[in-house]
Amino acid sequence: MRRSSTKLNSVRKLMQDNDIETLLIQRSSNFAWLTNGAESPVSIATDGGSGAILITKENEYILTNNIEAERWQKEQRLEDWEFVISSWEDGWSSSVKKKSSGKIHSDLPFLEAIDISAKINSLRYILNEDELVRYRELGAATGRALQAAAGNVRVGMTEWEIAGLVANHCYANNIRPIVNLIAVDERVFKYGHPLPTEKKMERYAMLVLCTRKFGLIASATRLIHFGSIPDALQRKMNSCARIDTEMIHATREGTTLSDIFNVAQKNYKKEGFKDEWKIHHQGGLTGFQTREILATQETKHSISLNQAFAWNPSIKGTKSEDTILLTSRGIELITQVDEWPLIECNGIGRPDILVL
Repeated sequence: MRRSSTKLNSVRKLMQDNDIETLLIQRSSNFAWLTNGAESPVSIATDGGSGAILITKENEYILTNNIEAERWQKEQRLEDWEFVISSWEDGWSSSVKKKSSGKIHSDLPFLEAIDISAKINSLRYILNEDELVRYRELGAATGRALQAAAGNVRVGMTEWEIAGLVANHCYANNIRPIVNLIAVDERVFKYGHPLPTEKKMERYAMLVLCTRKFGLIASATRLIHFGSIPDALQRKMNSCARIDTEMIHATREGTTLSDIFNVAQKNYKKEGFKDEWKIHHQGGLTGFQTREILATQETKHSISLNQAFAWNPSIKGTKSEDTILLTSRGIELITQVDEWPLIECNGIGRPDILVL
């Protein structure tokens, strides 16, 4: 990935403003942002990766070991970065002090480094044009993967088997599943974050997915039901869709995340479910993290163009969630594919429960 002078300049300005001589970028989200989409982790179960970026007053280096270096240079297209390669037994961290001067600041813990993560995070919230293009690709692939998996669910499958279907269709669409939650039947009504179990599907399932590619993350939820949907469940889904729609309509330049949260609260009450917002967070700003900032009454982050959001209003047993972009073109629902049944709400279609 070609180095972005704009991004490097913003990092160097942060260093200058905070009197930083050496900055270590370890967090995978920041690594991906600064390299325009290269992914540093081997395991998805970590905030860090198999290397880091070291920025000094004069130079920028990628630090990694001999296991990763050639793959990163060729497949991650990082040839125009200067590499400092260590042996796997020494590890890349041994190179930090050799190239550093002054106090080290870092976005993850490293020896006695000073934490600078909060100030770095804000640099990646506004997406450039290349990132918007990549996000649309990721979003469409995520929607296709969920739809294909949902269409292949069968009565009697375990939640693990359904999660396997979702993962299989993610990889078939060249995206990586990083959150893959499945609940069936009564578990849909009990848990906000249902890790899959051996429970077998009888009638109803919730599929929750977060995917990653180019360092960006897309989120979406879909619900499926075998046979006719009970009226009480459909009412909840319709209400959830309407709340989501109002949150999407309120996502405008200059409003704040707390404004959106207040819209959600107001509409939960309007729909007759005034306390349901308490059972699960309502989503927020997304991008290089599943949620960069969650919307609460206290989050005064001001919304800008070229930002991504994933709202997820929930009423026990239902949820409405897609990833959206706010650009000069307006709102784009990038994880929603045309074939899924929709509930039309105030000019926006929100995913309904798919009847199988």
